[in-house]
Amino acid sequence: QVQLVGSGGGLVQPGGSLRLSCAASGSSFSIYAMGWYRQAPGKQRELVARISSGGNTNYGSTNYADSVRGRFTIPRDNARNTVYLQMNSLKPEDTAVYYCNARFGPTVNHWGKGTLVTVSS
Repeated sequence: QVQLVGSGGGLVQPGGSLRLSCAASGSSFSIYAMGWYRQAPGKQRELVARISSGGNTNYGSTNYADSVRGRFTIPRDNARNTVYLQMNSLKPEDTAVYYCNARFGPTVNHWGKGTLVTVSS
């Protein structure tokens, strides 16, 4: 069992940057594929970015939603049991609650509590 704690949300102006963190408790963090999802008011939750386990390295393969590709990155630090979401060039449409996710195989799926990101002037 792994527990996920997301942090780093807040209010930022358009064009600004923010870094979200997701700290995982428990062992074997490196085996999980990690992801960030978001849910804006009145919309369904959507995938923002995902990074594969990468084995014993921090360099898993990544994929991004078209809307954030080139602006967001999802590095992971297995030694710290943490995955990040670095968000640059933020836009008002990035406003949402962001959720961290850990997945292993078809049946293991953990969610963290969300952290709110508001992009507004």
